[in-house]
Amino acid sequence: MTDKLTATARATALSELDSWQEVEGRDAIQKSFKFKSFNEAWGFMNRVALVAEKMNHHPEWFNVYNRVDVVLTTHDCDGLSELDVTLAKRMDAFSA
Repeated sequence: MTDKLTATARATALSELDSWQEVEGRDAIQKSFKFKSFNEAWGFMNRVALVAEKMNHHPEWFNVYNRVDVVLTTHDCDGLSELDVTLAKRMDAFSA
């Protein structure tokens, strides 16, 4: 089972992530990615899906045309974990 981040680890992780915000009322983080086209957004989602499946850690996300809104949390520990931080960093790298 994955452990929830401590307050210190959470603060450190959020300071290292680009534009990720805490979700009000949940122990989760969120970010909206915007791409040039639907095709680019879908390609991003495909790349993330392959990584997420290998990690056995799946995002909550919503796609409309060129935008992908993402929420990350770890349901096994009912909060933010290192899995979320790792996947957020991968998503940032894929969107660059």
